Amino acid sequence: MASTAAANATVMLGGKGATLSPAAVYALSLGVAAPGIDAAAQKSLSTRAPSPQETPAPLAAAIASLALIDCCAAPLARVADAVAALSCEAARGDAAAFDVPASGDGLSAKDEADVAADIKVLVFGSKLVGAAGGGAPAAATFAKVPALNGIFRQAVRALHALVRIELNAPVKLGKRDAGQTGEGKEEALVVLATQLARAVQALCKLSVARARLCVESIADAELREKLTGGVSVDDLKGMLDKVLIDSDAVSVLKGVYNHLLKFRDFLAWEAAVAMAVIEADSSIEKPQAAAENEAASSTEKPQAGGDKGKGDKKSKKKKTLGKGTSAVLMLLRNHVTNGSTVASVNSAMVAEWATSLSLLFDPKCPGLESVVEKVKEIVESNEVRRLPKIPKGTRDFGKEQMAIRERAFSIITSVFKMHGATALDTPVFELRETLMGKYGEDSKLIYDLADQGGELCSLRYDLTVPFARYVAMNSISALKRYQIAKVYRRDNPSKGRYREFYQCDFDIAGVYEPMEPDFEVIKVLTELLNQLDIGTYEIKLNHRKLLDGMLEICGVPPQKFRTVCSSIDKLDKQTFEQVKKELVDEKGISNETADEIGNLVKTRGPPLEVLMELRKEGSKFMNNEGSVAALNELEILFKALDKANAIDKIVFDLSLARGLDYYTGVIYEAVFKGAAQVGSIAAGGRYDNLVGMFSGKQIPAVGVSLGIERVFAIMEQQEKEKNEKIRPTETEVLVSILGKDLTLAAELVSELWSAGIKAEFKLTTRVANHIKYALQSSIPWMVLVGESELQKGTVKLKDVEANQEYEVDRKDFVQELKNRLSRP
Repeated sequence: MASTAAANATVMLGGKGATLSPAAVYALSLGVAAPGIDAAAQKSLSTRAPSPQETPAPLAAAIASLALIDCCAAPLARVADAVAALSCEAARGDAAAFDVPASGDGLSAKDEADVAADIKVLVFGSKLVGAAGGGAPAAATFAKVPALNGIFRQAVRALHALVRIELNAPVKLGKRDAGQTGEGKEEALVVLATQLARAVQALCKLSVARARLCVESIADAELREKLTGGVSVDDLKGMLDKVLIDSDAVSVLKGVYNHLLKFRDFLAWEAAVAMAVIEADSSIEKPQAAAENEAASSTEKPQAGGDKGKGDKKSKKKKTLGKGTSAVLMLLRNHVTNGSTVASVNSAMVAEWATSLSLLFDPKCPGLESVVEKVKEIVESNEVRRLPKIPKGTRDFGKEQMAIRERAFSIITSVFKMHGATALDTPVFELRETLMGKYGEDSKLIYDLADQGGELCSLRYDLTVPFARYVAMNSISALKRYQIAKVYRRDNPSKGRYREFYQCDFDIAGVYEPMEPDFEVIKVLTELLNQLDIGTYEIKLNHRKLLDGMLEICGVPPQKFRTVCSSIDKLDKQTFEQVKKELVDEKGISNETADEIGNLVKTRGPPLEVLMELRKEGSKFMNNEGSVAALNELEILFKALDKANAIDKIVFDLSLARGLDYYTGVIYEAVFKGAAQVGSIAAGGRYDNLVGMFSGKQIPAVGVSLGIERVFAIMEQQEKEKNEKIRPTETEVLVSILGKDLTLAAELVSELWSAGIKAEFKLTTRVANHIKYALQSSIPWMVLVGESELQKGTVKLKDVEANQEYEVDRKDFVQELKNRLSRP
């Protein structure tokens, strides 16, 4: 910021390692710093011939203008968050507006989540900001803050990065290459700046809306009326229209700069109004500096008998601001009042405060840096208990989600066990050499661990390669196993795509009759998806030998089979034109070959029909040895699936490629066809050579992996659509002791546990608290015991849903509950 540049300072230009910052440009433009040229650079300039490739004057002016914009915008990003938090306090807004999940799963933007987290820190500890505070208008207004302030942050950061580059490169004393004279640079600067202007305009409107909410909360009708029309956004659209239609880059950038000045004024007005609301409200405890607190303490007079007076009692009941907003309010108040006490608030004073704050928010003001640093210190401080975050691409599972997950795992495990599979567990990390060379182009997604013990290790990418390693290491010739465990991929997170997620694998290793284990694995997959009841799905199926035969027919060199398959595998996410461009431009495939591939990969349909089409007379596949072998195997498989009533879910699809290197035979992928866009939910295939990579002895294997996270997403959506409450526990009985007698609770609940009844206990004198807990947890029965029941030697059984009570003898209550719980 220019505020850091002292008067008569020198900005040194040139010299080894010298860089020019936006703050330096701003200081030079204000005249608070003078330019100086490094002696060595000056000598070089004096001996160098003029270069025709210097930065053009219009571009240089545009870069300088953008530097001024950057210097003005950067601090306003922090100020905007602080003022929004202050308004939220004054208007008693809804804290839920800032409950933006930072799950890293692509459901929220990083800057949006960061803004929300920062404001939550600022209002932490507030007794003014609460759930559903301020009514619907306030809730809607403050709900926009994270997204719009986040976009502003993003635009400021992008602009700052570009300014730093353009101020220091590519021209350094005439070293620009010929032809690189800045074509397109001005346009790029303008595009970035106009994006910032759009964000600023939205923030201006939001600032005015928040200020009006604050005004509406003022109890003094006369003051409220005078402040209502304080600012207007009527001229904003005209300002933006001028920016968008202006053809001169410098004029456009000047318009953007004027937008920022307008935004500064709006923020100042909003802050002044919020301060006025807080100062005028006697129910709010005002923050005081240390000196003020000491003075206040010294003037307090003890009441007779040492008791506290009524005034003290009242002050205790006052509502407090958040720790962060208290600090911000104190800073701003000290600036506008010079530390003096505010006796009363009027409209003229608010206007003066707004003018003073607008000057404070100017980069020329030394006090702005203190405000920005204070806000930064607050949001980064552990003292205000900033909520921790989780890494991108991960998520937490709450009790409701865990209930769905456990139900899914129970179904999956029962299907696996029904087919005779045994459980297996392997380390979460493997030697790096175990994993490398098995995943083709996806090897770049493997998480490597730092070397801490002389071994290079990586987190497992899937469960298949560790299974193959286990089979080889233990010299196993045949094994049917299942494994449910987490795997890790350094992927770009998006909806349904995580960096840490569960896989549920079922694999069969060993020598069997052709297609025997392949049939069972696919049958297991159909049973899983049917029993999970997720809705409509299809299983796309192909054969790796048929795929290789297709590429051979099209004229693809064998050494490029795997890399071409990797491109074909993207057809479920990209158009063929996009895939073709990758094949031709990046992988050296001719246009004719790419078009031939495009014609063949369109083939898909019912398995037996497509099989007949590919085997008919004249088919190119029948002249390819690998393709013929694949079609013969698929005929066996399809007939078995047909007899098992599982073929209706299968689609024979020649575009299915599966990018992993280790597949050698049948490959398949299950895709959800419902409304939720989650893509592939399961995949697998035959991998006859993978075990041999570890031991030299080939053990054929085939398996499937269910992507359970995406299945969870579907099941969660189904639960929401049902609008039914999810039971996070299986508790059948709540033992409710109307008092604090833990020994009585221990005796009763232990009898229930011993009888195999799922039970909890609770100690409190208030019956309503017991009933509330039972309702919230969907517990069907309660055992209520109070003084009356103890005297009579009875307990009271309560059917929570029916709201009916039954009194039974203490000695019979367990059997009575067993009888009632066993009824349909």
